[in-house]
Amino acid sequence: PNTLSALSFCGNKSNAYSVTKGVLNNPCFVDALNLVPHVFLLFITFPILFIGWGSQSSKVQIHHNTWLHFPGHNMRWILTFLLLLVHVCEFSEGIVCNMVMGTNHLHLFMPAFMGFVAATTSVIYYHNIETSNFPKLLLVLFIYWVLAFITKSIKLWKFAEDKDASQYLRLYITALLVILYGLLMAVEINVIRVRKYVFFANPQKVKPPEDLQDLGVRFLQPFVNLLSKATYWWMNPLIVGAHKRPIELKKIGKLPIAMRALTNYLRLKDAYEDQRVSRWRPSPSIWRSMYRAFGRPILLSSTFRYLADLLGFAGPLCISGIVEQLNCEKDPDTHFENYHMSYRELLENSSILAVLLFLALILQRTFLQASYYVTIETGINMRGALLAMIYNKILRLSTSNMSMGEMTLGQINNLVAIETNQLMWFLFLCPNLWAMPVQIVMGIILLRHFMGPSALVGASVIVLLAPVQYLIATKLADTQKITLEHSTDRVKKTTEILKGIKLLKLYAWENIFCDSVEETRGKELTSLRTFAFYTSMSIFMNAAIPIAAVLATFVTYHILNEKGPSPSQAFAALSLFHILVTPLFLLSTVVRFAVKALVTGGSFTWGNNLLTLSDINIRIPTGQLTMIVGQVGCGKSSLLLAMLGEMQAIEGGVYWKERDIHCLNRNSVAYAAQKSWLLNATVEENITFGSPFNKQRYKAVIDACSLQPDIDLLPFGDQTEIGERGINLSGGQRQRICVARALYQNTNIVFLDDPFSALDIHLSDHLMQEGILKFLQDDKRTVVLVTHKLQYLIHADWIIAMKDGTVLREGTLKDIQTHDVELYDHWKTLMNRQDQELEKVRYKSDSQTTLERKTLRRAFYSREAKNQIDDEDEEEEAEEEDDDNFSTTTNRRSKIPWKVCWCYLSSGGFFMVFLMIFSKLLKHSVIVAIDYWLANWTSKISNSSGTDMFNGTRPTTMFIILCAAGITLCLITSLTVEFLGLSAATNLHHNLLNKIIHAPIRFFDITPLGQILNRFSADTNIIDQHIPSTLESLTRSTLLCLSGIGVIASITPIFLVALVPLAVAFYFIQKYFRVASKDLQDLDDSTQLPLLCHFSETAEGLTTIRAFRHEARFKQRMLELTDTNNTAYLFLSAANRWLEVRTDYLGAVIVLAAAAASIWSFHYGLHPGGLVGLGLTYALTVTNYLNWVVRNLADLEVQMAAVKKVNSFLSTESENYEGSMDASQVPENWPQDGEIKIQGLCVRYDPMLKPVLKHVNAYIKPGQKVGICGRTGSGKSSLSLAFFNMVDVFEGKIIIDGIDICKLPLQTLRSRLSIILQDPVLFSGSIRFNLDPEKMCTDDRLWEALEIAQLKNMVKALPGGLDAVVTEGGENFSVGQRQLFCLARAFVRKSSIFIMDEATASIDMATENILQKVVMTAFADRTVVTIAHRVHTILTADLVIVMKRGNIMEYDKPETLLEQEDGMFASFVKADM
Repeated sequence: PNTLSALSFCGNKSNAYSVTKGVLNNPCFVDALNLVPHVFLLFITFPILFIGWGSQSSKVQIHHNTWLHFPGHNMRWILTFLLLLVHVCEFSEGIVCNMVMGTNHLHLFMPAFMGFVAATTSVIYYHNIETSNFPKLLLVLFIYWVLAFITKSIKLWKFAEDKDASQYLRLYITALLVILYGLLMAVEINVIRVRKYVFFANPQKVKPPEDLQDLGVRFLQPFVNLLSKATYWWMNPLIVGAHKRPIELKKIGKLPIAMRALTNYLRLKDAYEDQRVSRWRPSPSIWRSMYRAFGRPILLSSTFRYLADLLGFAGPLCISGIVEQLNCEKDPDTHFENYHMSYRELLENSSILAVLLFLALILQRTFLQASYYVTIETGINMRGALLAMIYNKILRLSTSNMSMGEMTLGQINNLVAIETNQLMWFLFLCPNLWAMPVQIVMGIILLRHFMGPSALVGASVIVLLAPVQYLIATKLADTQKITLEHSTDRVKKTTEILKGIKLLKLYAWENIFCDSVEETRGKELTSLRTFAFYTSMSIFMNAAIPIAAVLATFVTYHILNEKGPSPSQAFAALSLFHILVTPLFLLSTVVRFAVKALVTGGSFTWGNNLLTLSDINIRIPTGQLTMIVGQVGCGKSSLLLAMLGEMQAIEGGVYWKERDIHCLNRNSVAYAAQKSWLLNATVEENITFGSPFNKQRYKAVIDACSLQPDIDLLPFGDQTEIGERGINLSGGQRQRICVARALYQNTNIVFLDDPFSALDIHLSDHLMQEGILKFLQDDKRTVVLVTHKLQYLIHADWIIAMKDGTVLREGTLKDIQTHDVELYDHWKTLMNRQDQELEKVRYKSDSQTTLERKTLRRAFYSREAKNQIDDEDEEEEAEEEDDDNFSTTTNRRSKIPWKVCWCYLSSGGFFMVFLMIFSKLLKHSVIVAIDYWLANWTSKISNSSGTDMFNGTRPTTMFIILCAAGITLCLITSLTVEFLGLSAATNLHHNLLNKIIHAPIRFFDITPLGQILNRFSADTNIIDQHIPSTLESLTRSTLLCLSGIGVIASITPIFLVALVPLAVAFYFIQKYFRVASKDLQDLDDSTQLPLLCHFSETAEGLTTIRAFRHEARFKQRMLELTDTNNTAYLFLSAANRWLEVRTDYLGAVIVLAAAAASIWSFHYGLHPGGLVGLGLTYALTVTNYLNWVVRNLADLEVQMAAVKKVNSFLSTESENYEGSMDASQVPENWPQDGEIKIQGLCVRYDPMLKPVLKHVNAYIKPGQKVGICGRTGSGKSSLSLAFFNMVDVFEGKIIIDGIDICKLPLQTLRSRLSIILQDPVLFSGSIRFNLDPEKMCTDDRLWEALEIAQLKNMVKALPGGLDAVVTEGGENFSVGQRQLFCLARAFVRKSSIFIMDEATASIDMATENILQKVVMTAFADRTVVTIAHRVHTILTADLVIVMKRGNIMEYDKPETLLEQEDGMFASFVKADM
C-alpha cells in the first residue's frame, strides 16, 4: 500500500474517499469531476485531428493554409491564452500546496494539468477546423466549454461556502476560470449565430477574401491566425528559403488590396473631399485628412505601446522581489490537513516570480513588435496615398512651371524620395510621442518607491540632460542639410568631369578639375566632421546619462541615510534607470522628426506666368501638311504647345473641328517634342508607347526613320533598355525614336516639332520622303511640322511664317510668292545655300549618323571585351572555389565579408583602429566594474559585517572614481569610432577620385557612366554617413551582450548549460535573417529607383504624355511601381519584426535561465544575494540588445558592399604620367616648329584587342595643313589620339620637333598641343573659365580668341561679358556656338600644332565657313591636321592622307590625288559633289 499511497489521487488519509457528508462536499470528488470535460475533449478531438480532413476541405481552390476566420477569431485566441495562463497559475499553486503537505495529493494539480492540455488541444483543433472551413465540427468545442463551465461553477460554489475562502488564492483562480469558460462559450454561440452551421435550415456560404484567392498575394500577415501574426510564423518559409535561392520580386508577390496605393489614395481623397464639403471647416487640411484616413490603426498601435511599456516595469519589480526573497527565505512547515495557499505567499515565492518575469517579458516584447508593425503598415499605406496624390498633381502641372524652373525636377525628386519618407518615419515615431511621458512618469514613481527622495535627484539628472540631447539632435539635422548641399555640388562637378573626361585629358586639365572637386569635398568633410562630432556627443550622452544618474542617486542616498540601499532596491533602481534612458533618447529624435514633418506638410503648392505669344489667328487644314517656319526663338514651338492647350490662354481659345475645346476633350495628338524624350524602357516600348503592337506598321515606321541599322547595333536589338538607366544614345538616334513614336500612333493629328534638328541630310530627306510625305499623308493624317529646312517648303500644303511671337504670313507657297516677294527671295537665298550643302553632302565619306553609329558600336564592342565590370557580383564568385552546388552558394551568402571590413578599417588608419578597440574594451570593463562594486557594496551593507572596507566613505569615493572613469571612456569611445569612420571616408574618396581621373580613356569607354557616378554619390554617401554609426552600434551592442553573459556566467556557472542551446538557436536565427534581409534590402533599393525615375520621367515628358492623352496609363504604371516598392519595404519590415520577436523570446529565456540558475545555486548556498540582482539586471539588458547585434550585422554587411564596389575601382591601372624624360629637359617653347614624323606606328586600344593602326609612316612639314580622310573605322580618330599618347602605342613612334612623344611626361605633352573634338564640350562656370581654366592668359588674349571665332559681339552682349554664366554642358548656347567656343579655346593655347577631329560634323554651313576661314588665316603659321568628315573641307589642304583599316592607302597633294581617277580620294570627292 505504501507505493500506492505515494501516488494516491486524494492523499492517503482514511477519510479522503468518504462521501458521507454528500458527494459534492468531498473536495477531492469535485476535483475529479473537473477532469471529466478535459478527458472528453481529448478523446473526441484526437481521432479527428489524426484522421485529418483532406476529403471535406473547401471547394474554392486556395493555396495558403490560411482560410477565412470564423467570427470572434481574435477574441477566442486571446481568451485561450488567458486560460492557459490561469491553468499555469492553478498548476503551480497545486504543486506548492502539494509540496507543503505530507503526502501526495494528485487532485490538487492533476485537473489543472489536464485543463492545460485540453485548452492547448482546443486551440489546435479550432485552427484546423478554420483552415479547412468545416464549422460543423465546432460543436465538440461548444459541448466542452459548457461542461467545463458547469463543473468549474460547482467547484466555485463549494469554495464560496467556506468562510475562510476569501484569503485563498484558489478561490480567485477558480472564479477566473469560470469567467473565461463562460466567455468562450459565448464566443462559440456567436459563431453558431453568424454562420448558422447547426440548428438552422440554411447554413451561410462564405468565400475567402479576394486576396487569398489570388495566388499572387504572398503577404499573409492580415490573414493568418493570431499566434502566427504575433510571431510572424508565416514568414519562416520565405526567410529560411532565402538561403537556397535569393528572394526575387516574384517571390514576394503583390500587395493585398487594402494596402495598395490606389485603395489608400481613394481613402485619403475621400477624407479630403469630406472636409471640403462640410460647412463648418474653413479650409481642408492635409493633416486632418491623413488623421481621418489613417488614424485608427495609429490608436491601436499606441494601445499596444502602452501595454508594452507598462509590462516593461515588471522587470525591476520582479528582480527586487527575487533578490529580497532569496535573502530571507526560510524552510516551509509541513501540513497534513488540506492546505490552501494565500495570494500573498504566491508573490513571495522566488521561483514563481521568475516565471512571472519570463511571461511579462514575452508579452511585453510581443506587444512592442505588434505596435511597431501596425505603425509601419500604416506608414506604408500613407506613403502610397501621398505618392499617388503628388503624381496626380504633377500630371496637372502647367509646362510653364517646369520651364520657368518654379518646380524643378530636383524638387519633385525631393518630394518623392525624401519628404514622403519623412512623413512615414514621423508616423513610425508617433506612438512614442504619447507613450514616453507615461513611461517617464511611471519610472519616476517606481524609483521614488524603491530609493526614496534620493531617486528624484537621479531622475532630475536624466530630465535636465534631455534638452541638451534635443539641441544635439537639431544641430545634427542642420549639419546633415549642409553636408547634403556640399555633396550634391561635389557630385555635380564629378559628373561634369566624367562627361568631359576626354577633353580634360587631351588638354591636360584633369588636375585643375580634380582640385576643384577636392575643394568641394573639403567643405563637405568639414561639415561631416561637425556631423561626426555631434553624432558622437549624442552617443556619449546616451551611454553616460544612466551612469551619471546612478551615481547621483546612490551618493545622495548615502548622504541621506546611515545605511546604504539593500541589493533588491539597488538593482531595481539600476534597471529602472536603463528603462528611463531609452524614451528620453528617442524623444529628441521624435521631436526633431515632428518638426520636419510639419515643415514637409506645407510644401505642396506652385504656379504663375509670362506672355509669350500674342494675337494669333490661324487655321490648320485637316488631312494636309502644314509647315511652320521662322527664326530661332520666334515662338514656333510655343504655338504647338498653345494648340495642345499647354500654354495658359489669356484670351481666345483653340477650336478642334469647329468645337470650342479648351484643352479638355480633344482626342489624342501624336506629338514629337523638340527635346527628345525617352522612357526607361525598350526601344519597342518607346515606339509603340502603349498602343497594340502591329508588326507591319512597326516595320514601316522603323524603315521611315532609318532606325534598323541602329537597332542592329544594340546588344538585344529593339528589346534593349534605353533612357536614363539604359544605354546612352546620341541626340539623332533619340530624336528618330521620338519621331517614330509619333508616326506609329494611330491618331488623326500629328505634331512634329523640328524633327530634323539633330539629323544629317540623308536621314532628313529619307524621313521627309518616306515618313512624312508617304506614311503620314497616305493615311490622310493632319500633320503640323515645325522646321528650319526651307528646302522642304515645296511639299507643304499650307505654310505659317512666324516672327517674334506673331504670325508674319500664312498661305500656300504660291500665295507667299505672289504677295510677299521679299520674304520669298529671302527664303530662296537661304534655300540655295542649303541646296549647295545638300549637293556636297549627297554622299559623304562619313555622315553624322554613321558617326553616331560608330560611337554606339565602340561602346558595345568594348563592352563585350570587359564584361566583368558590369557584373560586380561575379568577382565574389571568383573568390570562392568554382563548384557552384548549393552548399557553396549558401556559405557564400551567409559569410560575413571580413576582407572588406578589414580594408575599410585599415583605410581609417591603424592607430585609430587600435584606439577604438582598446577604449571600447576598457569602457565595458569599467561599466561592469561599477555594477559589480555596487552589488558588493549593497550586499555588504545589508549583511553589515562591520569591519569591512565597505563601510564609511571609502566605498563612496571609489564608486565616484569608477563612475567618472566610465563617463570619460564613453566620451573617448564615441569620438574614436566616428573619427575612424571619417578618416576612412576621406582616404577612400581621395583615392577613388585620383584613380578614376587618371585612368586611361579606355576605362571610360567600357565602364558605364552611371556606374562610376554611383561610386561617387550613393556609395560615398554610405561610407561617409552610415557605416560609422552602424559600426559603433554593432560594437556597443555586441560588447554589452558579451559582458552581460560573462557576468551571469561568472556569478552562476550553471547558467552556461542553458546557454549552449540558446547560442545555437541564436546562430541560426542570425544566419538566416542576414541573408534574407540583404535580399529584401536589395529589392527595396532596386524597386525604389524605377519609381523615382518614373516621377522625373513624367515631369520631363509632361507635354508628350498629355498630347497623347496617356495620363491614365502613366498613373497606372505609377501605382504599380509604388506597390512593388511598398511590397518590398513591407516584407523588409516584417522580416525585421520576425527577427526581433525571435531574439526577444531568446532574451526572455536567457532571463528565465539566469533566474533559475540563481535560485538553484542559492538553495545550495553558493553566493551572496546582491550578485543575483546583478546577474538579473544584466540578463535584462541582454534582451534589449540581442536583436541590435543581428540588425547591425545585417546593415553593416549591406553597407560594406559600398566599400567593396569602391575598392574594385581602386585596382584600375592609371595612365603612365611620368614618361622617361624629365619635364625640365623639354624646351620651354617646344614644339616651336610643328614638324611631325610618324615612323612605323602601331596602335591598339587594349592589349587584348587587335591593333587599329598598322605600321603607319608619314611626314608633316612645319606649318602644313594636312587632311586625313577615310571611311568609318579606318583609324582616323585613333591617329589623332595617338598624337596625345591616349592610346597604347606598342610599336613605332611619333616624333614632334625632334622629341619622341612617348618619352614625354603626359602633362607636358598634352599641354603643348591643341585639339577641337567633334562633340563640343563646355563646363558650367564662366566663359573665362571655359577658355582658360589655368588662369594663364590676359583678358586681351581671350577677347582676341573670341574675335577670331566670331563670338566677340555675342559675348559682349551677355551680362558679365567674359564672366557670363555657362550652364551645365553649355546648354544655354546652340551647338554651333559651342563649337566656336571650342575653337576659341584651342586658339587661346598658342600651340604650333592644331588638330581638328571631325570638328564640323555637327554644325551648320555658316559656322563651318567661319571655322574654315579661321584655320586659313589665324592658324596660317601653325601645323593643322584636319580629320575630315566632309571631304570638300580638305580640298584646299597641302597634303591629304587617305586611310583604310588602319593603313595609309594614299598620301599626296589633293590635286595629284584627284588626277588618279580610280584612286580612293577621287572616288570620295566624286561622291561628295
